[in-house]
Amino acid sequence: MSDDTEQQYRRLRLKKALEDLQGMKGMGTELVSVVIPPDRKIHDVRQQLSQEAGQAANIKSKSTKKHVQDAIESAIATLNRHTTPGERGIALFVGHVIVGNNKTRLVSIVVDDPPEPLQSYRYRCDSTFETSQLEEMLIDRTSYGLFVIDRGEAAYGIATGKRIHCQEELQSNIMGKHRQGGQSAQRFERLIEEAAHNFFKRATEHACSYWLPNIENISGIIVGGPGGTKDFVMKNDYLHHEIKKLIREPYFDVGYSNESGLRELVQRAGSLMDKIDLDAERELVDRFLREVMQAHPKATYGEVMVRAALEQGAVNTLLLSEGLRVRRVGWHCKSCNHEWNSSQQSRTEIPDCPSCGAESPVEDPDRTMDLVDELSRLALRTSANVSLISLDSEEGSTLASSFGGIAAVLRYPWS
Repeated sequence: MSDDTEQQYRRLRLKKALEDLQGMKGMGTELVSVVIPPDRKIHDVRQQLSQEAGQAANIKSKSTKKHVQDAIESAIATLNRHTTPGERGIALFVGHVIVGNNKTRLVSIVVDDPPEPLQSYRYRCDSTFETSQLEEMLIDRTSYGLFVIDRGEAAYGIATGKRIHCQEELQSNIMGKHRQGGQSAQRFERLIEEAAHNFFKRATEHACSYWLPNIENISGIIVGGPGGTKDFVMKNDYLHHEIKKLIREPYFDVGYSNESGLRELVQRAGSLMDKIDLDAERELVDRFLREVMQAHPKATYGEVMVRAALEQGAVNTLLLSEGLRVRRVGWHCKSCNHEWNSSQQSRTEIPDCPSCGAESPVEDPDRTMDLVDELSRLALRTSANVSLISLDSEEGSTLASSFGGIAAVLRYPWS
């Protein structure tokens, strides 16, 4: 697996863990968060947690005292399985979370392979988990400013990671180039040019005011629009001097100067935006859509069909939506010793044994994993490529909503 793909998996696993953590709350200050950077010794952390467990004995509420002590003991037990924090550190989140009807259950979530090194040590006992350092890792700091303009309208925004954000669309309301009664041709032309100048100034001031606060994270400004207006605006003194330094050439011809124009601009400027994944993602999904419409398609979708194609080595590129929230669970029946696997979204859903019909089978943790990870492992066995498609793009939304988030481009027509 390439370093880029592995980094994508780390970010996705962290994103899913944060979704779970941010929805959890404790009855009181019972949830323990321990963030350990790579330069911190595990022994020192265990020693501090033991001291915190001793201090927890002074908590007046019996239930809170017991829950805090349980959480700290669980965290210590987890740390006993590690000798070092690793190259990027470890984050532990342990505690009794509310599950409804004044009931709680003990959860333990370990992030031991974050996408970036953890920066500082943190111990906190609160009613929510402390996740700020992990949230920072999901902010894509590589971004490009987008600007499209003509005499009638303009739009500006930003492309970050796999997301296009249109901040504002502006209308010029410039009069058409036809004479109106009572005015000389020269005066009318002068009014039009004055209105155009004011519009260009307003549009560029709005855009610069949007980009300047985060200018250190902007790799460049991509400019487009229909006709020659964009060239006129760029050549004249409309932009802030700091923004001028970020303008990338060439300027691109696009059909519109609104949000649709920004999306077209990203498609045309793929070569300039070398660190943005939007263009590559669009091409992958478009390739799948073209294939699936053929009479003998080299493409398929849905978990059952894709799994069968993977097992037969027919998959060239596996497309998985980052929005998939499905686990592949291994089950064991105590009554008849039957073992099977099932894909399910809910952690509380427990199926009956398909062999004997017995209730409450046991989940096998060694055979349970996220469906994205399980299908990716199947793909790697046959040297198939794997691409994680975000929900932030239009193509990614189409894959998730219309094809269940699982699709494949095949090496040959297959059914």
